Amino acid sequence: MARAIAGLYVITDARWPRPVALESAVDAALRGGARVVQYRDKSDDAHRRHAEAKTIASLCRERGATFIVNDDVGLAVAVAADGVHLGRDDNDLAAARAALGPEALIGVSCYNELDRARQAAAAGADYLAFGSVYPSATKPNAVRAPLALFGEARRFTDRPLVAIGGINADNIATVTAAGADAAAVVDAVFAAPDIEQATAELVARGFGPAPD
Repeated sequence: MARAIAGLYVITDARWPRPVALESAVDAALRGGARVVQYRDKSDDAHRRHAEAKTIASLCRERGATFIVNDDVGLAVAVAADGVHLGRDDNDLAAARAALGPEALIGVSCYNELDRARQAAAAGADYLAFGSVYPSATKPNAVRAPLALFGEARRFTDRPLVAIGGINADNIATVTAAGADAAAVVDAVFAAPDIEQATAELVARGFGPAPD
């Protein structure tokens, strides 16, 4: 099982018509160097969601990447995902831990709230996400999270810190310099005409060249 929450963290999105199949898009992102993939689809098409998540889980295992399911603990269990990501209105962390087991990765959205991050860390969250660090087309009404939060959070936790919201090739270096262990993106990868190339550029600008 992959364990790391670090590097480029890509999040799928079902909002727009897909120019290529989702599985092909994720495979391209993995070839480009994505290290974490989160499957995010809040539709009620359970059959399709299960099939897509199962395929992406397999792709991540083949590439040694970490696979996270957004919100849906039952789906995460069904496809043997590495873990789940929880927002403010999603499953309770303790209930998710009981369902997924001690080895699963559970991430928590902390928005711009250090107190929420402290509480999540104390409750056993495996990583903490802050955002939106920049204006986001995916969530235009999201609260803004200043980059200073990453340094402040590091004072009370050694858990991985994830930045999300409006991150692209022009600003990803600023995000990682502020202390984010991972940078989560949607449009910067999956809306790009060449997903593999866009991913590789983000990785190079944010995390440096891949080791030989």
